[in-house]
Amino acid sequence: MPTPAGASAPEPAPGPESPDPESAPAPGTPTPATRTPPAAKPKSPARGTFASLRNRNYRLFAGGQVVSNTGTWMQRIAQDWLVLTLTGSSAAVGITTALQFLPMLLFGLYGGVLADRYPKRVLLFLTQSAMGLFSLVLAALTLSGAVEVWHVYLMAFLLGLATVVDNPTRQAFVVEMVGPRDLRNAVSLNAANFQIARIVGPAIAGVLIAAVGSGWAFAFNGMSFVAPIVALLLMRDAELHHVERAPREKGQLRAGLDYVAGRPELIWPIVLVGFVGTFGFNFPIWLTAFVDDVFHADAGTYGLLNTLMAAGSLVGALLAARRGTTRMRMLVGCVLLFGVLEVVAALSPTYWLFAALLVPLGLVGMTFNTTANSSVQLATDPAMRGRVMSLYLMVFMGGTPIGAPLVGWVTDTYGARVGFLTGGLVSVSAAVVVGLVLARAGDLRLSVELHGGGGRPRIAFVPRDHQRDHQPEKVAAAA
Repeated sequence: MPTPAGASAPEPAPGPESPDPESAPAPGTPTPATRTPPAAKPKSPARGTFASLRNRNYRLFAGGQVVSNTGTWMQRIAQDWLVLTLTGSSAAVGITTALQFLPMLLFGLYGGVLADRYPKRVLLFLTQSAMGLFSLVLAALTLSGAVEVWHVYLMAFLLGLATVVDNPTRQAFVVEMVGPRDLRNAVSLNAANFQIARIVGPAIAGVLIAAVGSGWAFAFNGMSFVAPIVALLLMRDAELHHVERAPREKGQLRAGLDYVAGRPELIWPIVLVGFVGTFGFNFPIWLTAFVDDVFHADAGTYGLLNTLMAAGSLVGALLAARRGTTRMRMLVGCVLLFGVLEVVAALSPTYWLFAALLVPLGLVGMTFNTTANSSVQLATDPAMRGRVMSLYLMVFMGGTPIGAPLVGWVTDTYGARVGFLTGGLVSVSAAVVVGLVLARAGDLRLSVELHGGGGRPRIAFVPRDHQRDHQPEKVAAAA
């Protein structure tokens, strides 16, 4: 990833990816690639899918997160089903989701300022403790039989307030645990961690809801926050990659926005993330509607559909963990394919076809999400990372209060299929528009070869002024 103009790039750890400058050949000396046949070139050691787990602090963090994430997914399933049970409305589920993400839209950028200004371990200790407490309060209300829908709305909003600080802090803390060299791998493993919990959590939640009700799922989530809190306390401060904190001064919020404004390698991933997050990722609304109105099933089926999507997402996250580079055209292609899959799923005539399509949907969606996340982090100056990630998350999650009620209304008014179809069409449109803008900015044209290399069709953007040159061009400093 190219370093933005005016930004200082994180220094990579010594190793095969960062050779010693003193060992470079003198001008005019043949390069090693010239002197040595390709077969004789020394190979760089493989990074491996789990390279970042060699860091003890990150191992503790990942272990705590898998427990907490399992509880989080249990609460999500139980919360959606409880609201649907109390109200019978998909729009009410959308309102709950919107209230949970509304604080990110309103205050998300301030969370990034705090993440850059204060010690991240301390902030995470406070936010994780608060989220555990809110979940236990909701559990007590539900188990006592006193719960009303406004209680769920209030707890969702309070959880959202905690995530305003927790999310950008947790995202920016990853590089302090693993260093810039393992950042892309760690971001992908975080996503894989989340998807493992997404497989286990809904399955457990479905059993608990059917057997004893939603309250115990909330209670488990509240207790699960003990694991990340203990992990934070056990970390070794000396092994962290310390980043200089931003001083307390005026104008830090505006400085973060100005920093992003002139960098296309940050702007375009954030634009795509905004459209997909606002309109394409409203699965709690669509899946509850399909289960209840189309397939006439129960909470167990809802949990199964979430598990299938999580399985695909887990594969996508593990594949992303092995990827060393990212190109902008890959992000655009992922969003286009994601939207097409949503359209096909919305129109699928049978339950099993619908369920099967959730696996590739999860894979493509997670590939886009982790790739965009790591690309933005690696292109950002360490001192700005909290503010940039807060903007990223504000756009990704903060768009939900706008998209969720709208999608919920469309789903209630016109049916589950039309609601799902709408999200897919918006994602396809966003990919096409951004792709055309980038192609125009790079003076490219679309090249379609029905008999490309190896006899396979090939589609790529190539320079307009070199009609016979079929090498894809870098686009807008981000390809």
